[in-house]
Amino acid sequence: MRGKVILVIDDEEDFCRFIKKSIESNGAFQVLTATKGSEGMRLAKTQKPDIILLDIIMPGMAGTEVAEELSEDPLTATIPIIYLTAIISKEEIRKSGGVICGRIFMAKPIVLNELLNKIKTLLSHT
Repeated sequence: MRGKVILVIDDEEDFCRFIKKSIESNGAFQVLTATKGSEGMRLAKTQKPDIILLDIIMPGMAGTEVAEELSEDPLTATIPIIYLTAIISKEEIRKSGGVICGRIFMAKPIVLNELLNKIKTLLSHT
């Protein structure tokens, strides 16, 4: 049986590398990365990850567009998404309980332990 698969879609290559290395060092997860929305959608459809970590502000195709398209495809509609973004402050997220408009958000810079806890909690409910 494969470990849980996480797909990171973020246009910042260094951030993708950091998240991949940090999460995979835990040993429980395999991390796939994409630096373009279109590439992330292709990976989501072919690899069917257990969870997607998605940046909002990306050139070409915004994270919100990626999430909308994935939610409309029966192959990917049930994959949980956590938005990782710098456009909302940690304080705004704290006040909202981490959920805004029905979506889960985490503010950058990401605290790795908080991210891992959020991932584990979300995956335990799927």
